[in-house]
Amino acid sequence: MALKASMKILLVDHVTAMRGAAKNMLTQVGFKNVKECDNGEDALALIEEGIQTNEKYEFIISEWSLPKLTGEELLKKIRSNPSTKDLPFLLVTGDAEQQTIMNAIKAGADNFIVKPFSSQTLQEKIGAIHQKREKNKKKAA
Repeated sequence: MALKASMKILLVDHVTAMRGAAKNMLTQVGFKNVKECDNGEDALALIEEGIQTNEKYEFIISEWSLPKLTGEELLKKIRSNPSTKDLPFLLVTGDAEQQTIMNAIKAGADNFIVKPFSSQTLQEKIGAIHQKREKNKKKAA
């Protein structure tokens, strides 16, 4: 199954320029439904609103170092909620430290990407997460 251009993506980064660049990259590779926010609390509120309005987000791309609620805290809240526990989550970080990456994977991130990155790398990471999830669905069936 191919990735849908209409897939509802939430992009969370507190740096306006990075958020804009990432949104531009997503648009370049064909995604048309990207919502942005600049902190973890707002991201969680948008995710919960999407559940209530039956317009759920289908993919989260989040910076790890966020104000109000960190990317790690956001991810843990997503994974602990039965309605969002399977929501694909791509961690974005400027910290290539192995411990940061290990913490993200332990918390349930599907994959990670280190800043700076290209639109091709972003597309590949999203595709890899999608392929892995499709494969796991087939195994479970």
